[in-house]
Amino acid sequence: MRSIWNGAISFGLVSIPIKLVNATENHAVSFRQVHVPDGGRIRYRKVCELDGEEVDAADIGKAYEDADGSMIPITDEDLSSLPLPTAKTIEIVAFVPADTIDPLQMDAAYYLSANGVPAAKPYTLLREALKRSQKVALAKYALRGRERLGMLRVVDDVIAMHGLLWPDEIRAPEEVAPEGDVSVRDAELDLADALMNTLGEVDMDSLHDDYREAVEELIAAKASGETLAPPESDGSGDGKVIDLLAALENSVRAAKEARGDDEGEGRGADEGKASVTSIADRKSSGSTTRRTPTGKSVSRTSTGSGSGGGSGKSSSPKPSGAKKSTASGTGKQAAKKSAAGGRSGAKKTASKSAASKSAASKKKTTAAAAKKQSGTKAASRKRASA
Repeated sequence: MRSIWNGAISFGLVSIPIKLVNATENHAVSFRQVHVPDGGRIRYRKVCELDGEEVDAADIGKAYEDADGSMIPITDEDLSSLPLPTAKTIEIVAFVPADTIDPLQMDAAYYLSANGVPAAKPYTLLREALKRSQKVALAKYALRGRERLGMLRVVDDVIAMHGLLWPDEIRAPEEVAPEGDVSVRDAELDLADALMNTLGEVDMDSLHDDYREAVEELIAAKASGETLAPPESDGSGDGKVIDLLAALENSVRAAKEARGDDEGEGRGADEGKASVTSIADRKSSGSTTRRTPTGKSVSRTSTGSGSGGGSGKSSSPKPSGAKKSTASGTGKQAAKKSAAGGRSGAKKTASKSAASKSAASKKKTTAAAAKKQSGTKAASRKRASA
């Protein structure tokens, strides 16, 4: 990798020659400005506003614009004469815990490479000291004409430096938070925690820029004369006010299904199949369920007289001779009468059964006598004819 700056790390009285290398690269697709009618490139020319002539790069210098609009020229010699100890040195000023650095201060990232064989020993010493202390180094350095603040830390076996914004460059978050008192229910927090636990961690290497890939596909299609169909919108992010609790529940369910959670898949499969019937609907339809002594459930539906042709009578058989008591105030008397009625009914049934048996026996005796008599008459006729 090509270095962008050469200098040294000042570590007390130890000086470590290093080269500064960009640790990041920009993969964003860049566009050019063109003239729409003919596709010609639009270019910017540096023109002096006093004479209107185009100026070469060699004739362009620096100046500070004063409050009254006047220009105060500043030459490179003026800047180089300023006392800047960090012009070619990354000067370490302190070692602090990493969590004391506000991520808002993070800027560009660089790798520090040992410059030459003699730099290998002190470079390794600083790297191992940072590892063992579990701290980061705060340093000052100068780059592109200004002094900057940096943080040195260990990445694998390399010392990396993050450019930091100065503390006074961080703006206070005034008038950014929601106005008024906004309350959050415990149920919503519980669902938010469940969603966070379900999403869990992610492999950073699996994340990529979907938009850049879509732009590259669009450019390739345009170059080959094809036309890409616009993707269908799922309606998310349309700014509609939603039920927060329901959105969290759906998010947890969707996250579990996306991760192949068996529990989430089971619930997702059951939903949409099971039907729920309210108690009021069961009463209106007259549907009742009773359990038999064998443990089977038997459903019985009674139809009212106004339900389309029914007689309103139950199809289940009633026990003969037994009367149900409906009195509430005289329950014992009604029970006694019912029992007496049942006994008298049973006696009447028994006497009727005995009478029917006697009549049947009489009929059998009469039939046998008639048969015997007819047989005797036939025998006498036979002898007379002989």
